[in-house]
This record gives sequence, structure tokens and C-alpha cells, in this order.
Amino acid sequence: MTQEHIIYLSETFKDIASIHENDLDKYGRDETEDLLFRPQMVLKPSTTKEVAEILKYCNAHKIPVTPSGARTGLSGGALPIKGGIALSLERMNKIISIDENNYQVTTQPGVITQVLQEAVKAKGLFYPPDPASKGSCFIGGNIAENSGGPKAVKYGVTADYVLNLEVVLPSGEVIWTGANVLKNATGYNLTQLIVGSEGTLGVVTQIVLRLIPHPTVDMLMLVPFYDARKACEAVAAILKTGITPSGLEFMERDAILWTIKNIPSIQLEVADNHAAHLLIEVDGFDENKLIEECEKIAEVLEQFETGEILFADSQAQKDKLWEVRRKVGEAVKSHSIYKEEDTVVPRFELPNLLSGVKQIGEKYGFQSVCYGHAGDGNLHVNIIKGDLSEDQWNNELPIAIREIFELTVQLGGTISGEHGIGLVQKSYMDIPFTAASLRLMKGIKQLFDPNNIMNPGKILED
Repeated sequence: MTQEHIIYLSETFKDIASIHENDLDKYGRDETEDLLFRPQMVLKPSTTKEVAEILKYCNAHKIPVTPSGARTGLSGGALPIKGGIALSLERMNKIISIDENNYQVTTQPGVITQVLQEAVKAKGLFYPPDPASKGSCFIGGNIAENSGGPKAVKYGVTADYVLNLEVVLPSGEVIWTGANVLKNATGYNLTQLIVGSEGTLGVVTQIVLRLIPHPTVDMLMLVPFYDARKACEAVAAILKTGITPSGLEFMERDAILWTIKNIPSIQLEVADNHAAHLLIEVDGFDENKLIEECEKIAEVLEQFETGEILFADSQAQKDKLWEVRRKVGEAVKSHSIYKEEDTVVPRFELPNLLSGVKQIGEKYGFQSVCYGHAGDGNLHVNIIKGDLSEDQWNNELPIAIREIFELTVQLGGTISGEHGIGLVQKSYMDIPFTAASLRLMKGIKQLFDPNNIMNPGKILED
């Protein structure tokens, strides 16, 4: 990107352009470790037309463009590692319409996920995907990463709710990927191709999501275990009963302790012999049925080594327990330099994954704090730097991470459940995919983006 380009874009888009040093720093970071890649300019369009004009110009001059949401990602997906333009969608923040007859919502990408959820809840409707950062992340970023969250075990992930997308291609052309219908067998599924593509194929400017009726009742329990592996084993046992909890979360001992330490307002007793906890939620429309489900779950847990089960007896207590779970990542980050890996396996293999991670940690001398969405086999592995030397951290740890990912794939899983590949995971893509699969992906990228301007350097090595 030359000075001539900067001058042209600054003059053409003067109301939405910035080259201020603070902005270049701000949009050069996300929540991935302590990485910084400054763009040369930040542009904040508010219309699809502006996005199209920007992309058309950048494509003609081969200027890198990195779509940017709320920058809450953990894989470096929004980092402008090639410089160029950070294209922030924050001004495209309107909920366009809520269709109560067809259970759909049409929204721009810059709407905060929780704001969207609350808007449809006011109509008695439910948008279930709820990543831990739902109070700050954008729905457009959720589309880019195919975000999940605690409710995925029962309700699925972002991709399960996307009906149609307005996308601006690198050429500046604007397309709709599908139709606002529940069934669509018309041609290739471009909608699902865009979901999870991390801004490497185009820029999403409108989103049509399906909704469902909002549950009217929920119940929550926190279960301490004396053995972390047993906690993981209990997950499959619960699901074998035919009950599908709306949340089934795993937290190692340190995950809870560090969170409590980081948030003094949370009062929660963790006994010396508590190795892990499961946070279990059920929801629905019939309180008596949910009571029966909780009783049945409690019966299943009797075969495992658990402490006293805490049943949340108020909404305030439910909120506090969920806050503990949602703040774990933040607490770990404040405690130590760390790397977070996002693994996922068939849920019956979760105990083997946890044991394997600990064995690899012993081999390479690192501590790990594990937590995640146990109900769908999604384990977040936080590797703590601790006393590791710089040489161990920079040179040996990547080998250890590769072993964790190889184990994950051997167990039938893959190397990201919801955080995406972005920058930090791309060197491991050869583990879950063959050369033929990677070649197909690169071919798709080339077809959409022949000049490689869209979020270059992400997902696939280039």
C-alpha cells in the first residue's frame, strides 16, 4: 500500500478513514496472546455500497484487506499481518428486521451478539449460539469463525442458524448466498462456505438467521468431582440417558480457582479434593419435566466420585455460576503468559484427550489449565508459560502443540472447534487434512480471491 493509495482513500472516504497511530495500534490487535500487526489504514464503512467501493479499489491495486469485528478472536483471524486496510464493520450495527411470523432476524454484522439475543428474546424468540464473549463480540465475527458456545450441545453452532448472507466479493460484486427459507437444495451451498471462512473469501454485510421459541424455564447445577477424568466420563453417561442439557461445561480446578481470584465478587467454595467441576444446565417449557431431568442426572452422577451438588436457587446465583465459566479465559490471561489451543473430539473420547494433554505436558514440562464445552467434546487447552525458558516456549512448545493436535485427530477430532484457524493454527493444517483437501481449499480461495487481498496469510500457508 503506497502513500498514493493512502491519500486517495483518505480523500474518497474521508469520513470513515483513519491513519491515526492509536487506531493503527487498536486495530492491529485482537485477544490472541500479545500479537500486534498494524494496518496502514483503518476504514469504517456503514453501507454495503461503501464496502463494495473499497474492495473494488483494493482489488485493482492488490491492497490487503482484513475484515475486523470486535476483535475478540483467539486465533489471530482479525490481525492485518500483511498491513494494508483494517476494514472495521462496527458502524454496520443495525438489526434490520425481526420476522415474528417466520422466526427470522435480518441483521448487519456489527451488532453485538448479546444485543441481538436480547432483541429477539423480547419477541419470545431465541438465537442460541452464545460464545463466552457474547457481551462484546459481533455477530459478523461469529459468522466468520462459526462460533459456538455452551449451548451448542443442545442447539448447535452459528452455522446451524444462518439462512442467507449478503457478501461483497473482492471484485466489489455483491451477492446473496442463499434464500430466506428453511430448506434449500438449489446449487452449491455458498452460505455454509462463507460461514467459518474467516474473512478470506469476502465481506459479509447482511445476515439472515433462523430463530426458535425461547425456553421459559431453566435449571442449573454445579457438580464437583474428585477426579478430572471422571468428570469427563460423566458427560457421556449423562447424554446416554436421553437427556440433552442446554449446557454441559467442564472446568479444571485451577480454572475455577483463578477465576474466583480474578473476580472477588464471586463467592464459591472449592474444597481441597475437588479436581474439576461440571456446570450442567437444562432448559425447556415445563418446570416439572426439568425437575425430573435434574433428578435423573443426579442419579447418573451417583456412580461417579462427586462432592455435594450445588443447585442454583435464584437467577442471581445462576448468573454468578455462568460468570465463572465465561470469565475463565480472561482469568487465565491475567494470571500468566499463555497459549490457548481449541481442540474438539467425539465426546466419548474427552477423557482420553484430557489424559493425553496432561501426559504431553509432563513430557515437555508445561502446566495446562483445561476447560470447555464438554457436551460437544470441545476442550480449551491453556498452556501456561510459568518457568519455561524462552527457548522452550518458542522452540519446544510448537512440537508439543503438534503432538496435542495429532492426538486429537487420532481420537477422531480436529484442531479447532470454534476459535478458527486464523494465524496461530495454520501451520498445523496438515494434521487434519490431506494434501488433496488442502489443494481444494486453496483452489476455492483462488476462485473467490484471485489477487489474494482478503485477509491474506490466514488459514492456509501462502
